[in-house]
Amino acid sequence: MTTFGKTRNRGAMGLLPAALLVAGALAGPALAQEKVLRVGMTAADIPYTAGQADQGAEGYRFMGYMVYDTLVLWDLSSADKSAGLVPGLAESWSVDASDKTKWTFKLRQGVKYHDGGEFTADDVVFNFEVNRDTKAKHYDPKQAAQVATRIPDIKEVRKVDTYTVEIVTHTPSAYIPYQVSFWFMPSKAHYDKVGSWEAFAKAPVGTGPWKLQRVVPRERAEMTANKEYWDKKRVPKLDRVVLLPIPEASARTAALLSRQVDWIEAPSPDTVPRLKQAGMQIVTNGYPHNWAIAPSRAPGSPWNDIRVRKAANLCVDRDGINSLLGGLSLPAKGHMPPGDTWFGKPKFELAYKPDEARKLMAEAGFSATKKQPIKIAISTSGSGQMQPLPMFEAIQANLNECFFSVTAEVMEWNALLAVGRQPANHPDILKAGIDSLIISRSIQDPFSAFDRFFLPNRIPPGGSNWGLVDDPEYNALMMKASQTFELEAQNAVLGELHAAIVDKAEWIWITHDVNPRAIARNVKGFVQAKSWFQDLTPVTKD
Repeated sequence: MTTFGKTRNRGAMGLLPAALLVAGALAGPALAQEKVLRVGMTAADIPYTAGQADQGAEGYRFMGYMVYDTLVLWDLSSADKSAGLVPGLAESWSVDASDKTKWTFKLRQGVKYHDGGEFTADDVVFNFEVNRDTKAKHYDPKQAAQVATRIPDIKEVRKVDTYTVEIVTHTPSAYIPYQVSFWFMPSKAHYDKVGSWEAFAKAPVGTGPWKLQRVVPRERAEMTANKEYWDKKRVPKLDRVVLLPIPEASARTAALLSRQVDWIEAPSPDTVPRLKQAGMQIVTNGYPHNWAIAPSRAPGSPWNDIRVRKAANLCVDRDGINSLLGGLSLPAKGHMPPGDTWFGKPKFELAYKPDEARKLMAEAGFSATKKQPIKIAISTSGSGQMQPLPMFEAIQANLNECFFSVTAEVMEWNALLAVGRQPANHPDILKAGIDSLIISRSIQDPFSAFDRFFLPNRIPPGGSNWGLVDDPEYNALMMKASQTFELEAQNAVLGELHAAIVDKAEWIWITHDVNPRAIARNVKGFVQAKSWFQDLTPVTKD
């Protein structure tokens, strides 16, 4: 049974006092002796520590890729080019030319877990069972819930030898290297030793550049540098990183200005001038981010009428929202950012045309005295959520001028993610009257951008198609793209797909984030990648 938040138009979560007390305590002698980075996260809690992290992309950023590794990693070393795939725990991979449902991954030899154990093919097979084999003793529903939508094409993982695995897919899929980049590899030997994931989470063992030393739920997590990390170019320069969950934006700003933290995620736009005046670094960069309203397409949903979806798209003042955000966004022109390789040539233009929107709503049977009720599920904060409540209020004001009557179901970030892992026709969601939701989405690879949202076999729990979309044109194009192994040809198909999705106004697209963060002036060496994920290993502190 899901518990939702209260319906309201405004709301915020206060700072957890213990988090700032801990941060303040760390500002004493310990900081003078060590190079310690204290990070104020947007999440309300520390991400799950046993392998597949929760708390959205922030969990991947600050727990997953720090404590663990994946077979294929993201190159986060450049601020100028899009983050691409690079070898991780696998040195190489290839698809069988005669049977494209079979992939061979050659594992990197000599990789050590934090406890000194060796990473082998047994760990890969084990971690597939952890997330897929519900009958296995080591199956973990918490991890499975996070990664199920990330590796859906994988049918089987076979050990070939100590350093080789074969991955078998349900159908030919060119997306496997992308999919395994989200799949972390906790230690099988350590799990066998401690006997449960609850025990593992208290003392996790990965292969990543950081070792998790201590976790206090809703207060902090402390990590130390893994000086024996297998990639010598990425051995951390800091001694420690301390993660502090501070979900309220103004509280994060106050913590940075009072030197209780060194780094905050997503500063509120109205505080940026003050932060700059105080000498803080404001770092931004474009990245594959989508902030949109995903509408329910369940029977009886008001969004089943394309006139209503188009009207909503034409009634949102995206430039006004960009101004609200202090220019720290890129107004949406479609599902993908303007100029993206997959943008294609859609005919429907996302523009602010409220008169045209009202005309469409009138054709659909609505007026100033007969408005269409809409309830949107949204969080108070969260990874990639930007400034969700002020943004919602701007959208609400816009749509209410176009014969909509908009309310919000406001909840904590992880609760909203739980709503997103149920389909729009789930009894709890129908009972709550929710017909739309806003969850910031990663769109950095073809599967993440399209398949998981628009394929009918990706309706939760099999994916993120919350709205129950099932369109034959989309289905055919997504199948074609996933089985096109030549990159340029695949990009052309994805451009055609994107144009179709925009022309049918499948979502109500609002904006793309530029990933702002505020960092103390004595923090050096950070390179903000064009990615949801970031690398703290080159960071140092004067």
